[in-house]
Amino acid sequence: MTHRPTRSVLRPFRSTPPAAALSLALSLLASGPVAAGEKETDRLKESREVLIELAGMKEGAPQDILEKAKCVIVIPGVKKAALGVGGRFGYGAAVCRTDNGDGPWGAPLMVSLKGGSVGFQIGGQESDFVLLVMNQKGVDNLLKSKFTLGADASIAAGPIGRNAEAATDLRMRAEILSYSRSRGIFAGLSLEGASLRQDTKANHAIYGRKVIPRTLLLKAGTPVPVEARDFVEAIARLTSGQVIAH
Repeated sequence: MTHRPTRSVLRPFRSTPPAAALSLALSLLASGPVAAGEKETDRLKESREVLIELAGMKEGAPQDILEKAKCVIVIPGVKKAALGVGGRFGYGAAVCRTDNGDGPWGAPLMVSLKGGSVGFQIGGQESDFVLLVMNQKGVDNLLKSKFTLGADASIAAGPIGRNAEAATDLRMRAEILSYSRSRGIFAGLSLEGASLRQDTKANHAIYGRKVIPRTLLLKAGTPVPVEARDFVEAIARLTSGQVIAH
C-alpha cells in the first residue's frame, strides 16, 4: 500500500517572505502611536473652538484681560464624575508666552483637571473651561507636576462682558481667572478645590518623548506640533501676539 506524503498546514506560514513579515510587524507597531495621538488631536481642536467662541461673545472675557494673560489653559468637555457630588474631570492644554512673557506664544502642555465642586453647578453634564494665568506666581504653579486651585494658586471667577476697567482689582489680586461655558452660555466661575496636573501620556503622544514643562512653555525655540498649530495660532490672533516657529 502506497502512502502519500501528508501536507503540512504550517507550509503557508513558512513560505511568507521575510520582507513581508517585517513590513507587517512594522505596520502594527506604527499603528499604536497614531491611534493614541488622535485623541489628543481632537482635544486640541476642541480647545481652539472653545477659546474662539469665548472671545467672540459679549459675555466672554474682556479683550484687555486676554491681552494681559501670561498663560491660557483650555479644558473642553469637563464631565461630571460618576462618584462624588459635584466632582468633575476633564483634559485640555496650556500655552504660555515665552521669554518671561515678552516673547511669542509657545508650544502647548497637555493637562488634566480633576476634583473640586465649587463653580461646577452651572448646569448640564459637560462644561468648557478657560483659565487665564495672570501673573508669574500662577505660571510657577503651572510648571509643577500638580497643584490645587484655590490652595496653591488663588483663583477667581473671571469678569464677563467688555468692561475691563471694572476687572482691574480682580486682575491685580487673582493669579488665575476662570470662565466656564455650559449649554452655550459663558459665565465667570471659580474652580477652588480642583487639581490641575500634567497629562504625561498625552504629552508623550503629541511630542513622542518626555517633555520638560519649563522648556516647553517658557522658552522660545520649541517647535509647535502640527496638531497644535491651529490652537496656538488662534491664541496669538486673539491676543495680538505671535507664534513661535514651526
